[in-house]
Amino acid sequence: MVKQSKLAVTGAHYGLRDWLVQRITAILMVLYLALMIVVILTTGPYQDYAAWKNLFNQQWIRFATLIFFICLFWHAWIGLRNVLMDYVHATAVRLTLQILVIVSLLFYTVWTADILWNTGN
Repeated sequence: MVKQSKLAVTGAHYGLRDWLVQRITAILMVLYLALMIVVILTTGPYQDYAAWKNLFNQQWIRFATLIFFICLFWHAWIGLRNVLMDYVHATAVRLTLQILVIVSLLFYTVWTADILWNTGN
């Protein structure tokens, strides 16, 4: 009889999904930056606060910017989570740091939305 070894499978198994999400978020961020470059070059100089505010009064710019920042924060989360999983071996410390990163990124997401849709002066 041939003895078959059983390989213990461990880990979070995020590999393909994380790889795909990082590529998609990176592509969306590049598309946003290209779009903003085109908008800025074609619609004139933005030399003061009023011109920038006028640009961001358009809902589609606000929405595109929010999508950009969501992609940025999701991209950052995957990278930071992988770094923490690889280099912080103490489980309690790693989980604490991951929770702090999650809370920070969620706070930044809400703050970004508040900045984009704040109607105050």
